[in-house]
Amino acid sequence: MNAVDLPLVVGVDGSEPSLRATDWASDEAALRGVPLEVVYACLWERYEGAALAKDLGRPSTQVLPQEITGAAVRRARSRHPDLKVTADVVFEEPEYALVRASRNASALVVGNRGRSGLAEVLLGSVSLTVAAHAHCPMVVLRGSHDNQVTPPVHGRVVVAVGEHPESSAVLRFAYEEARRRGVPLEAVRAWRCPAHESTDHPLLAEAPARLHEQHAEETLTQALRDAPPDLELHRRTVEGHARRVLVDASHHADLLIVGAERRTGHRGLQLGRVAHAALHHSACPVAVVPHPA
Repeated sequence: MNAVDLPLVVGVDGSEPSLRATDWASDEAALRGVPLEVVYACLWERYEGAALAKDLGRPSTQVLPQEITGAAVRRARSRHPDLKVTADVVFEEPEYALVRASRNASALVVGNRGRSGLAEVLLGSVSLTVAAHAHCPMVVLRGSHDNQVTPPVHGRVVVAVGEHPESSAVLRFAYEEARRRGVPLEAVRAWRCPAHESTDHPLLAEAPARLHEQHAEETLTQALRDAPPDLELHRRTVEGHARRVLVDASHHADLLIVGAERRTGHRGLQLGRVAHAALHHSACPVAVVPHPA
């Protein structure tokens, strides 16, 4: 199957965040023109949750796995009647099932937390683990407007440009997402001047900082040299920690895109500090795009 034909996969578990993720994923699948695959993975055969029971119009809170996927399928089809939607129930740890599903997916979508009851500001352990190992781009739904792709709320997609411009997979994904939505892409490169390079001399005080800023501008220009000519592209260099700069930018974006290096043979969590911070604190949905180290 060609990459353009691969389905978009959404992980569900009956929780309110996963119901919102289904809405967002169905919009994204329709925008891409690909099928939507709903995946429910759990070691338990029954689920107790008030959110889904309410969605099903049932007073009882005990729900079967097939009812969880069935509710998600109906929800997706109600938003996009022509969308091809399939469902799969897997009695396995969600982390393993979703990472495996990512091998044959154009993208993977999950809620920012599951039914563990953690605070909204925290990222669930399943989402974090899958984001660190997924084989395809993964979108974690965050923010109050996270259940819609179109129409856009802020009309802007933001991509983080790292130190290595050769991470073309991240930028290609960003170009495509902005073009599909018909919105500008804002490419952000953060920079800092180390304290030991500063000077108190009034004529030289700004020289080290300007050199770092200039390097950031050159890095940004080099990274974006192959940007589509028909894409409205905004370049921005910002002084500060990349984590803070990107979280600030997320307050005015519909999607924040960051990269995650994948090292061959490395079994630990393969998420850098920037991606980790974005997943925990972004004000909008975050797309983590894997690329070779």
